[in-house]
Amino acid sequence: MTARIRLAGPGGSTQDHVLTGPAEPLPTRLEPATSRVAYSAAHVVLDPLADASPVTAPAIDWEATLRFRHHVWDLGLGVADAMDTAQRGMGLPLESAHELIRRSAAEATARGARVACGAGTDRLVPGVATVEDVVEAYLEETAFIEDSGAEVILMASRALAAAARGPEDYLAVYGRVLEQASGPVILHWHGAVFDPQLQGYWGSDDLDRATETVVELIAANREKVAGIKISLLDEQREIDLRRRLPAGVRMFTGDDFNYPNLIKGDEHSASDALLGIFDPIAPVAAAALQALDGGDVDRYDELFAPTVPLARKVFEAPTFHYKTGVVFLAYLRGFQDHFRMVGGLEGARSVAHLSELFRLADRAGLLADPDLAVQRMLPVLALNGIDGRI
Repeated sequence: MTARIRLAGPGGSTQDHVLTGPAEPLPTRLEPATSRVAYSAAHVVLDPLADASPVTAPAIDWEATLRFRHHVWDLGLGVADAMDTAQRGMGLPLESAHELIRRSAAEATARGARVACGAGTDRLVPGVATVEDVVEAYLEETAFIEDSGAEVILMASRALAAAARGPEDYLAVYGRVLEQASGPVILHWHGAVFDPQLQGYWGSDDLDRATETVVELIAANREKVAGIKISLLDEQREIDLRRRLPAGVRMFTGDDFNYPNLIKGDEHSASDALLGIFDPIAPVAAAALQALDGGDVDRYDELFAPTVPLARKVFEAPTFHYKTGVVFLAYLRGFQDHFRMVGGLEGARSVAHLSELFRLADRAGLLADPDLAVQRMLPVLALNGIDGRI
């Protein structure tokens, strides 16, 4: 019997939706791609049964959280952990982030999989912490991640954005951290659309000037920079910077709007991937990268094309609430048994938004079990006063 559901529509209306399901089975196991390095930033799963506040003292369901990471690794993708997709800086306590790094790194080491973890400065209070405090926090986090056996991603720092007086402070801070890092790290440039507290990062609101600071930093530390992740939602700016990177320094796209073209690349260069959208679309993303490995660009385009409208909806303004869509889709797809989140962020998006995600995920072929997706969507609708049964 065809799965059907009544969803929220525009202007307070409701609309019936008949699910199509995937045109072909989604892959569950693939070898890592060889033409690109690809990481999926991964979410965390709240333990809703713990007698603890999801807002002030969230308890993590470690079994479900790690099970999802194995799903990503099974598909040949790397995991980028303890970053913003895992609600770092948006509800995940520092001690939980450290536990996540320890557990994720241990699991990755045991199976020979790739994991890179965020070195943040979230123990500091922006506006109170000094530049020297930022250096110490970065060094402490970097050492912790390296000791855990993971690669390091130097996350953009709210505290540094508040304390820095100009580009020279960024160059000094990152220079000292890179000098003491044991191995090459991935830099992280998060635009203000993802985090308003990062406005003016690299010492300027002028993105051209900020780019020059980044280029100067990488040129002076090229042996310690494995790559840079750019999340500006500006395709041409990423391409321009990509072409200026020294040999051996990778561009990791964090552009959740334009990732198919950026990863595919042009006659000059191509981007690798470190993307939050790869969490919900991991099977399709992995299959698309396999097609690219084989030179089948048409198949690559065919696989990615229906995921783009979904990605643009997940990451629509306010973009920093994209985590709600990521966890919601994991719930619909059976990777967790509930739609509760660290910080109570399941309430950050409207039922109309969630209904559109449901439609777009179905059109992208990501709801492998349509009946399960309907069963899980019904209580979400009911909580918002909608009887979704047809």
